[in-house]
Amino acid sequence: MSYRTLAQCVADLERTGQLVRCTDEVSATLEAAEIQRRVYRRGGPAVLLQRIRDCQFPMVCNLFGTLDRARFLFRDTWEPVRRLIALKADPSRLAARPLEALRLLPTLWHMRPRCPSRAPVLARELTVDQLPQLQSWPDDGGAFITLPQVYTEDVREPGVARSNLGMYRVQLSGGRYERNRQVGLHYQLHRGIGVHHTAALERGEPLRVNIFVGGTPAMTMAAVMPLPEGMSELTLAGALAGQRIPMATQPGGLPVYAEADFCIQGWIDPTQLLPEGPFGDHLGYYSLAHDFPYLHVQRVTCRRGAIWPFTVVGRPPQEDTVFGQLIHELTAPAIATVIPGVQAVHAVDAAGVHPLLLAVGSERYVPYEARRQPRELLTQAHAILGQGQLSLSKYVWIADRHDDPRLDVHDVVGFFRHVLARVDWRRDLHYQTRTTIDTLDYSGQAIHEGSKVVIAVAGPPLRELPTELPAGLVVPPGFRQPRVCLPGVLAVEGPAYAAEGSAALRRFCQGHGGDAPINRFPWIVLVDDSDFVAQQVANFLWVVFTRSDPAADSDGVEAFVEHKHWGCRGAWVIDARIKPKHAPPLSEDPAVTRRIDALAARGGPLAPYL
Repeated sequence: MSYRTLAQCVADLERTGQLVRCTDEVSATLEAAEIQRRVYRRGGPAVLLQRIRDCQFPMVCNLFGTLDRARFLFRDTWEPVRRLIALKADPSRLAARPLEALRLLPTLWHMRPRCPSRAPVLARELTVDQLPQLQSWPDDGGAFITLPQVYTEDVREPGVARSNLGMYRVQLSGGRYERNRQVGLHYQLHRGIGVHHTAALERGEPLRVNIFVGGTPAMTMAAVMPLPEGMSELTLAGALAGQRIPMATQPGGLPVYAEADFCIQGWIDPTQLLPEGPFGDHLGYYSLAHDFPYLHVQRVTCRRGAIWPFTVVGRPPQEDTVFGQLIHELTAPAIATVIPGVQAVHAVDAAGVHPLLLAVGSERYVPYEARRQPRELLTQAHAILGQGQLSLSKYVWIADRHDDPRLDVHDVVGFFRHVLARVDWRRDLHYQTRTTIDTLDYSGQAIHEGSKVVIAVAGPPLRELPTELPAGLVVPPGFRQPRVCLPGVLAVEGPAYAAEGSAALRRFCQGHGGDAPINRFPWIVLVDDSDFVAQQVANFLWVVFTRSDPAADSDGVEAFVEHKHWGCRGAWVIDARIKPKHAPPLSEDPAVTRRIDALAARGGPLAPYL
């Protein structure tokens, strides 16, 4: 079924038993977010919150809360879109299968936005403070839109053909924003709106921006898709919606998405910035207040019967995890054609997406070598780091598919077991320093700045990986509680970072010779709580990769530098202790938790999921 509006989607989910209504009054400050997190964790339905305190609009959440429900939303269009992307990646298939191309003609037609004669989203005039003021975490800097569709055009080539539709968080209140006249925009590196911002700056012109909320779920999905630069997300939205996206023109302004539930129109002065944040983000910490562009609000409108969709981001998994799974389903077939030799990539959600990337490549050019070693894999890894948002990856592990054709990047434990059995730390570590990292990652030296490392592994196994502590294992004074996390991976509690700083990492590495029992573990991580890190693979991934910068926070036993290449003969050691520069982790408000507990105790259709 194709949804023209969000109301149609809500009605269909309710009709099929995939949405429940909450008739209790709920606050948009913290309470709505805690309800969403609880329902998501239990694999629950979408939830329509009908009564929002001090707000006239209902709110709906968890629309994409399960992969099955997300597929249900696009059940009539998903497969044609997937086939279309596969054909684009390999156009030669058109000649071999012309009937398949003919069947895709309706999808191609739907990719063309249309210009309607009316725009329901312009029916009512509002002010910013009349919108639902969603605050997800106690220390957020204000209210935010968490499912926005931010629309911009290139001032050099205006028009929908080269427009950008992105999901960039929007701060509605707090900070130094002028009430009802300014809202904050946060967009990270390598995003399409950044190109438009730069073009406006070069031309000395304002950048017009329209922010849509609601409408068909296809617009939400299109806004998070990493499409090639210059390709409008409206084309994908139309294909997923099964109908052309209606963009109503306005004299002297940007077109508006006619079927959106809400629209904020305004403009950015590319030379002006204000502090945005803090905001609880998808790494599981608060991204702190930093200077970002802001929107001068000109008009706020909504359709009659408007519904406000929202989600909550935080330590993975959250609802946006499903977005990542959907993106993988659509784009996986294209990987090998975009980056020759690369079979698969996986930005690991549990590690915060950008901090950890696993890849399978191919060593194809030197089959005559008696002892294979990474060569082409390095070319492929650097090609990965040249691809849009993949360029923000911090730890890139790439393995040769010829060593195990069944190797699966989504089996994280199996992947690490494969590479750690084969890795040679003298050869396989390749650092990039003083480069860009994710804006939300505070492990680097400054905002946007840090390092990367490529671990490229090929060849036969070099070792058996221990799964328990060997006899005679000792750790230096001040270190304690060694715990096995994964085969070949040991977590050790270190002194608090404030006590010795980075010197503790060097002291730990110098406390072991190459033949010490601890070096049976090729990989050691220093942490604040080894029991927590070893308890779950998800804990290990979150702590290690969000709390370390590759160049600054890694060392090794018997480390050396040879021709400016760094390696080590014993274990590779990562310092994943909390450091003073790190952003604080997220936590819930106990008073809000008690109120939602009380809501659950009253019973009703939502109670089983709270």
